[in-house]
Amino acid sequence: MNKKVLNYGIIAALAVVAVFTSCKKNNDDEGDNDTKVEVDVYVAGVEGKYAVLWKNGVPQYLTDGTKSAYAYSVYVSDGNVYVVGHVESVATLWENGVVQNLTDRYSSAYSVYVLDNDVYVAGTEQDVAKLWKNGVEQNLTDGTYGAEAFSVYVSGNDVYVAGVEYIVQENTTTVAKLWKNGVVQNLTDGTYWWARAISVFVSDNDVYVAGCDEDTAKLWKNGVVQNLTDGTHANSVFVSDGNVYVVGRQAWGETCGAKLWKNGVVQNLSNDGAIANSVYVSGSDVYVAGTEQDVAKLWKNGVEQNLTDGTKEAQAHSVFVVKRNK
Repeated sequence: MNKKVLNYGIIAALAVVAVFTSCKKNNDDEGDNDTKVEVDVYVAGVEGKYAVLWKNGVPQYLTDGTKSAYAYSVYVSDGNVYVVGHVESVATLWENGVVQNLTDRYSSAYSVYVLDNDVYVAGTEQDVAKLWKNGVEQNLTDGTYGAEAFSVYVSGNDVYVAGVEYIVQENTTTVAKLWKNGVVQNLTDGTYWWARAISVFVSDNDVYVAGCDEDTAKLWKNGVVQNLTDGTHANSVFVSDGNVYVVGRQAWGETCGAKLWKNGVVQNLSNDGAIANSVYVSGSDVYVAGTEQDVAKLWKNGVEQNLTDGTKEAQAHSVFVVKRNK
């Protein structure tokens, strides 16, 4: 039963939000209003069966295409590039393109964060929500129900993980979860079947979580919920200079497509069946990674760039921006 629940959860989550992402950021960018600095823009995603990392629009294929692979999250620290995902349903970490399997069992890695040379990865393994630190695993759930950890953020000595647990009793339901140093907080009460905590971000000791409960995008700040827009799901949150950015997608209606909320005010990035998976703010520039009509996309300040040509199904799951040394 557990395997079935987890499989269904992963498939459903991929279908609706094209995963999670993963929106871990360098705090150095917060409050930086210098719009003239040069930057490198990294995007992690998938094209066909390849896990891909784009740097300034140029793809690097992390796998050879012989096995199905996904790249879900990218983080850059001290010139090193970390990407996580899975290859043939095994959680995988790439460091500067060199692959490391985090386990040999059915699993996936959804989010990576690096601080002081410690590498934190959030994901799932055989129904259990997991956190790996430098390759050493920690169980966040006990396996009674299927669970997934979608996002990790580290602030000082505190490690925050956002995710979901699938509760199967008389009726299947889901509960959005936030773990702080392994201690869980329920963000939803299990009333609705479709609840997710997809992304976590910490700024000035405030903890922001983006996700959804049924068909309403949610933003939790220190556990207090804000409804964003009905009929939407939120996939990523980023806080910069006191402004709160959330991206996601609308599931139905005439404006079905990718959404960006700034301080709760919504902007449509595309109405053509697009999904916004990840947001990163550098100075005054807002970068969003996502997908539209099977094409991996990057939006900068609302202007779109195609990362793929549409010949293969593709998705962009995570964006990370680094100032370039002059």
